[in-house]
Amino acid sequence: MSAPPSSGRRERVRAAIEAFLQVRLAIKTDKLPPDDPQRTALTAQHQRSTWLADAARRVAQIQAVTHSLKPIHPDARGTNLYVPPSQLPQRTELGSHVLGPQFASDVVGNAAALDVYKLLKLDVDGRTLLEWLLAGDADAQAALSDDAAQATAWRDAFVGLTQPRGDAVSSHTQAKQLYWLAEGTDPTYDDAYHLLAPLYASSLAHAAFATLQDYRFGDANKEAWQARRDKREHGRAYHHYPNLAVQKLGGTKPQNISQLNSERGGSNYLLGSLPPSWKSQDVSTPWHMDSVFEKVYGYRKEVRTIVRDLLYFLKSDPSPNKDTRNRVDEAIEALIDELLEMAGRFQHGLEAGWSADKRCDLHEAERLWLDPERAALADEADFLAKWMQQDWPAQIGHRFGNWLNKQLDNLLHGSEVTQREWKKALLVDERDTGWASALHGMRGRLGAPTYIPAREGKA
Repeated sequence: MSAPPSSGRRERVRAAIEAFLQVRLAIKTDKLPPDDPQRTALTAQHQRSTWLADAARRVAQIQAVTHSLKPIHPDARGTNLYVPPSQLPQRTELGSHVLGPQFASDVVGNAAALDVYKLLKLDVDGRTLLEWLLAGDADAQAALSDDAAQATAWRDAFVGLTQPRGDAVSSHTQAKQLYWLAEGTDPTYDDAYHLLAPLYASSLAHAAFATLQDYRFGDANKEAWQARRDKREHGRAYHHYPNLAVQKLGGTKPQNISQLNSERGGSNYLLGSLPPSWKSQDVSTPWHMDSVFEKVYGYRKEVRTIVRDLLYFLKSDPSPNKDTRNRVDEAIEALIDELLEMAGRFQHGLEAGWSADKRCDLHEAERLWLDPERAALADEADFLAKWMQQDWPAQIGHRFGNWLNKQLDNLLHGSEVTQREWKKALLVDERDTGWASALHGMRGRLGAPTYIPAREGKA
């Protein structure tokens, strides 16, 4: 589809071409003596009509691509593809289709002909010369030559840069290939497989590299990092990419791989794709203690921090208003989260029945709480009956309230947030990951009553 004509675009395109050629000529003649005969020859070679005629001949030595084969193996010979992101299927996964219209196309082929592509990348009125020619713009085509037939021939040669080489797609023994089971589920049926030849998503890799470079070394990210080190507020988040690897393509001659690879100095970033390294700590069985609140829960670093901050806040004698209540409620929620995390470690990290050991001195309610799978064991009918009675959750709430009020020097005693409120917050926590939610799940598995009594548990 031809682009609409624009007043003066032909002249602007031609001026851009002339300026491009003058820069290239200046680079080549800069160190030549004024009377050097090469100067005259080079000047003649860089006349617009002469240089474009040569460029139209040499453009066949290179190909514009978005997906290339060379990065797979430098000696591979086969099909490269030029597929604008807008022509790709729109998927939910990350891929080249997310790049949009401002993608960077790559060039492969004879590195000596890359100057032709630099010409076609000249920006005029917000679009490259190649984009204007691909769009069938009459002004851009006329800027190539005053001879209409010549201009058409050169235009066809230049836009051929984006076309596949050869009539059929091909792969190579040095390229990667894999069989993909595309139909059915029977892996022994050979006809159900498609043979795939993966290509390197060059345009996507270049966009990722540019983004990471900005995030890692850009001034804005440096300022954000400095604010973090200085513990100051900053209007922008800082970016950090652990386990980032750099793949070098092309060795000392990255231009032999592609133009974009040359612009990156051969560097290609690989994001860490290993699973997280889980640092699991052994769960210590709570032997010889009558409660986990004092000896285990209260020693957790996060719990100590929350209690310390809350105690400091309460000792400041805050006004009894909504902000105060909200801050206290947030602290309670955080403490309940820590309580659930600690309980989960005992419930899932220790073998069922550990609380029956003679070394376990925990209060009965805490045994029922922290060793629920013991109720499903044989010869544990008494434990199962007590677990199903469901009196123990109220006792846990009572013990939690006792412990917390003690930590807070009873500063909340007598206020609207009393020990009863602590217990209520623990038993009626409605979050999906909360205490009540977890308890409901265990009750369902063990066939216990669906109602959690909120009796005044005595410990």
